[in-house]
Parts: sequence; C-alpha cells; structure tokens
Amino acid sequence: MRSDRITPGWLLRLALPALLLCLHACAIVDVSRIKPGEVVSKQRTDVFSGGQFSDATEQALNVVSLDAKQCTKSFDSCTGIVEHASGLNEERRLSALSELWLGRALRSDLGPTMDDATLDAYMQCARYAYAYLFYTGRTPAERVFDQRQAQVIAYYDYAVERVVGRWFQELPRLGRDWTQTTIAGWTVLRPDADLHLQAMPAELFPSSTLRFRGLRNVYRRDGFGTDFVAVEPPATEDARTRPWREPRYVAMSGVLVFGGHTLDEVLNTQQAQLLSRDPYRDTSVTIAGQRLPLGANFTAPYGLWLARSGFAMQSIRSLLGREGGIQEPRVLLMQPYDPDRLTVVMLHGLASSPEAWVNVANEVLGDEELRYNYQVWQVYYPTNAPIAVNLVQIRRALDATIRHFDPAGTARATHGMTLVGHSMGGVLARLLVSSSGDKLWSLTPGRGDLSARQRTRLHRKLAPYFEFSPMPQVDSAVFLAAPHRGTPVARHRLARWLGELIRLPFSVLTEMANVTDLLDEGGGTSAPLHVSNSVGNLSDKDPFIIATENLQIDPRVRYHSVIGLYRPHGLLEESSDGVVPYASAHLAGAASEVVIPSWHGVQETPAAILELRRILRAHLQREKAGSSASRQGPAKDKAANPD
Repeated sequence: MRSDRITPGWLLRLALPALLLCLHACAIVDVSRIKPGEVVSKQRTDVFSGGQFSDATEQALNVVSLDAKQCTKSFDSCTGIVEHASGLNEERRLSALSELWLGRALRSDLGPTMDDATLDAYMQCARYAYAYLFYTGRTPAERVFDQRQAQVIAYYDYAVERVVGRWFQELPRLGRDWTQTTIAGWTVLRPDADLHLQAMPAELFPSSTLRFRGLRNVYRRDGFGTDFVAVEPPATEDARTRPWREPRYVAMSGVLVFGGHTLDEVLNTQQAQLLSRDPYRDTSVTIAGQRLPLGANFTAPYGLWLARSGFAMQSIRSLLGREGGIQEPRVLLMQPYDPDRLTVVMLHGLASSPEAWVNVANEVLGDEELRYNYQVWQVYYPTNAPIAVNLVQIRRALDATIRHFDPAGTARATHGMTLVGHSMGGVLARLLVSSSGDKLWSLTPGRGDLSARQRTRLHRKLAPYFEFSPMPQVDSAVFLAAPHRGTPVARHRLARWLGELIRLPFSVLTEMANVTDLLDEGGGTSAPLHVSNSVGNLSDKDPFIIATENLQIDPRVRYHSVIGLYRPHGLLEESSDGVVPYASAHLAGAASEVVIPSWHGVQETPAAILELRRILRAHLQREKAGSSASRQGPAKDKAANPD
C-alpha cells in the first residue's frame, strides 16, 4: 500500500548526503592578511612585553594539549607536562618553561618586598633560560638570528635583575666572610667578583630602571649579562682628607650561573652564583666553555653620580665662599683607577663644577676606542680663590693623586696625560704646563727697608705662587674658551658687583695677613695686602693675568684651542664668545685651533666634543707609535748594517 507521507527516517537519509556534501564543500582553513606593523608586534609580544604568552610558548602548549588558561589555573601540572611530554625538542621545551615561570613570577611580584615563592619563580625562569642558551644542541651564536633567543635572553636578564636585587637585601645578615647561604631553597654561593670597590655596596640599581634628563646619550655595550650600578657608602672621615676621590658609583655587569656541566645536572641543581664583573676591565665572559661579549652600561653610574651630587648649589656656595662650598681642590676619578689607561684631566671654569663636563665626559667614554684607552679625572676646585692659589693647590692635589696610584711612576696612566680646561680651567691648565721663570716676582709687594732675613722669608712664602714648572706627566692639553689674556667682561659693573659678594678662602686671608705682618716687621705701617679674587683675576687688566699671559708652554706639550664665536660678524680677531674675546683665547703655536659658532659654554656643543675626540684619538696614535718605536729600539742604518 503506497503512502505519500515522508517519514523521519527518509528525512535522515536525505539529510546525511547533503550534510556530507556541505562538509566537503566548506574550507577547513581560512586566511586573512594583517598589517606589517601588526606582524612585528605579534612576533614580539610575550608575557614580558604584552602580558600574554608568546606565540612560541602557546604553540608549545598546543603540542601537549594545553593552553594558557590551563597553565595559569594549574601551574604545577602544566609545567610538569611541558617538562616531560614528548613532542617538544629541548629548545622549545626550555624556552616555554622559562616564559611560564616568568609569568608566574610577574603575577606575584607586586609589593615592595619579594617573598620566597616569587624569588624561586625568577630563579626557575633564569635556570631554564640558562639551560636553553648553553646546554641545547645549538650555541647562542648559531641562533643569533632567532627571535626566540632574543626573547629568552630578555627573560634571563630580567630574572637576574630581580634575583640579584633580592640577594642584595640579604647581604647585611651574612657579614663579610660568608661563602654560601640558603635563600628560598637555593644554595647561593658568594659572588665571584672583580669589581674595584673600597667597601660593600650600600645600594644596587639595575641600569634598566634609570632614566636621565640632561644627558644627550646613553652609552651601552651590547652583550650578555645584566647591567647594574653599585653605590658605595659615603667616604670615611679619613678618606675625605685625601685630595682624590675614587668613584662611589661603579658600573657592574652581572651574570647568573647555575651548577652542573650537563643539561640534566643544570635542570636538577639548586645552586647558583653571581659573576660580578667590571665592564671597563672585562669585555667578555666565558660560560659553559663559550666566550661571550659582556654587556655593559657606561652612562648609568656617571648619570646617577651627577644627579645626586648637588654640584649646582655647591658650586655657587664655593664661588661666594659660603658654608657648604668646598675649601680645597679634589681629584674625582670617574672610574676605578686603571694603570694601563691614559689619563684625561678635566678642569671646569668659574662658578662651575664637574657638571660643566656633563656631556663631554659621557661622550668621550661613550667612544669605544677612547673608553678602552683613556680614563677621566675631574678636578673640582673652589672658584672663589685667586688663580695663583688654585694653581698651587691643584698641582699639589694632582701630584698627591699620582703618587698614591703610581708611586713608582711607571704606569701608562701617569705618562702622556692630557689636560682639558674650560674658561678659567683652561687658564689653569695652561699654567700647569708652563714655566714661570722669574717673571712673576714683579708682583711681589715691595718694601725697600726690608732686611735680608725678611726678604728671604718673604721669598719663601711667595715662591710657591710665583715660581712653577710644567707637570712632567703631561704632554697634551686642550683649552676651551680660555681667557689666557683675561676678559673685559670681568670689569663690567655686574661682574664687579658679583666680585664684591665673594669671600676669599680662610687660608688665603691667613696667608695675606702673614705677608702683611712680615712687611710690617721692624715698625712699618703697610696697608693690608690686597689679593684679587677669581672674578677680578680674570680681568684683562689684572696684574697676574698680564704677567702670565706670555709664559712659555713646555715644548713637549702639544696644545689645542677650541674657541667659541657668538654672533659672528666682522673680523675674527675682533670677535668673542660673548664672554672671552677671540684675541684672549687664541694661542700662537697651537697644534690646532677650531672656532665653533657658540656661546661661552662651547665645551658642551657636539662640534667641540667631536674635536676633543679627534684630538684624543690623534694623541693615542702618537702614544702607540712611540711605544712601538721604544719596543723596537733605534732604527739601524741599512748602509752600515746591510744584513
């Protein structure tokens, strides 16, 4: 019997073929295009930079049937599966584990103090990154173009930064003689350090956390390791009596190494040690038999020192002779003393301080060739004192510093030194390489009725100021905007008003009184001896400036002039930098002279810094050529010695 009704069974029979046809007709894989910028962003996004796991880690999780949510919810189970499941090679496994542990550490690293669980997470992150870098089939050099390696290095660096910060907090309880301790279940060995520190650091800053205003550039050296600034405690009372100051802010490159010599040993160790390196001395580090370039940040210690120095206010107090200023010159070392590096000595100008060299010193040490061959000393002196007094005291401070660091006088550092002086510092630098002869004795206050004994005593008192010879350690000098013949600006009303506010140092006042008393011995009635302060000393009419303007510079010394030209017009000989006339800054016989469109602060201009770099490179080449010739001995006469 026929029926026109369609039963459910028939519908199912008809629907199944249609469904199969539809499935075969639908595309399983679809494609779309994204913008090029989004491609780069996606490649670089990871738990560190974007708050979510990288593509590489997500793909590794997919291989073992996991996802990010599961790993966040059941972390121990997730990492256990990733660590032991098949389907992942060692590079994918270890890099994923490093990122997973970093994500855990970041989620719990929220407060001012770090608990042990967070520290352990950072240690695990660093260990897996360390194992990935040094104990898998390929070396870091063979993966140099891998985006994944760059990410893992970033995980390692940040983990080391946080771990070392926490370890540093533990140092006070460990004392001085500890060799190992236990922190968060890890055995921590005493750091293997070659830093030149006078005492245990009081502070430790990751360089990556520091940002500076006022410095044009930050100079780093790319390489392996995490950059720090180690800050020593303030100088002791005994150290403050010395004329030199070793740096309190020291560059440090840190590398965290783990126990073990194989992959399995590294993954199972709970032992770690920090390699603490001086990046000025060490350019590389060897790990697991592989020699790697050592990373460094050379600007961070310098910038932090300047930011905390208080130089701006102190230099004004020093100029005016007020409390809080400095009383005597200091030689400030910008890096730990190195006997094998040539020395550049910088002298600032009037009402100034080492801040006058804020970018100059940074740019010089930022030049790789110069950094490997030079070290910078900065002379900080009270600019209220007369030039003659500062000259004597600066010379004493430099001589004492040289004797301390090189008592035998044999180090490269104290031969072929270079003086760099700006403004009044340039005048002082020129006098440090000049001979006075007997040309300054005309400045002696005269009394015809002095006895032979009185004249002898007067000569003895004034000889240090009127008789001087060139520093034998110096063979190069650079004078920037230096008023060798004074400046008429020092005679202007504003300058005279400023001069009236300046108090001479107590030591100068005492010396003046002693000389006046000496002149008055025997019943004389001399007026109190007058000595110009630093502002008056810089006048083009000042007797001392006039007496010293043509003193003979040591013939051994190659000297250079860098001169500012403010609002150039007319003849060069009649121009100035707004403070110092060209005619005063110009020196005949200079090895080079460069005139730069600039106000008086010419030393901070990029053109002046480039010129200083050029001069230092040329000086370095002459020094190397001289050393080479010295090693080879005198050349032989080929005609007389044909063999």
